[in-house]
Amino acid sequence: MTSTPTPIRERRNPAFLLAAVFFVATEVQLLVGAFGGLDRFEGKGFATRLLVNTVLMLAAPAIWILVQRRRTSPQPIPWWPCAVIISSFLFDALGNSLNLYDGWEPFDNVAHFVTWFLLLWGIGLFIARADVQPRWVLIVLVTGLGAAIAVVWEIGEYFTFIQRGIELDGAYEDTLSDQILGTAGALCAGILVHTRHRRLAPGGSVVRDPSNTA
Repeated sequence: MTSTPTPIRERRNPAFLLAAVFFVATEVQLLVGAFGGLDRFEGKGFATRLLVNTVLMLAAPAIWILVQRRRTSPQPIPWWPCAVIISSFLFDALGNSLNLYDGWEPFDNVAHFVTWFLLLWGIGLFIARADVQPRWVLIVLVTGLGAAIAVVWEIGEYFTFIQRGIELDGAYEDTLSDQILGTAGALCAGILVHTRHRRLAPGGSVVRDPSNTA
């Protein structure tokens, strides 16, 4: 029988601590952006980001808990994939806090690649737990999901910025490059997840999942 970790053991889990630090650091920056009144955050929809990003960061552990409650032998939350997912939101928040989006023109392209890479790496680690066969399908799933998320994100940016008359110059080209870079980041994440699990478990069977440090 699998024992459920106590709250004390959970708090001593390094991956949990890392996820918690990333979450708090992101939330602080989102709160400052939404209510701090700083010029660098103006017109960037931080009130909406505060709500949406908070929900998305908590989605992975919440869904895991709901799924495990239906099982006779529930597994502890794999905090490492959760930390990786949260780090993608932290990276975006840091870019705004340091004014890199406005102060360094190439950063927007860098951010779309890195953010999608981190987000889909974390999601890919969850997908890999399903022992997908053949294993190369992981690359297709992760990349396809990343491309879909990129489209949804650009729709959100349209309503947040373009429809309100903000950042109209080069909007079409920026949308295309953002989708390409986001999909490329997801592809790299899919390859990483596939390669890592193939090396750990030749033949497709997962012997041990190192991402679960709980």
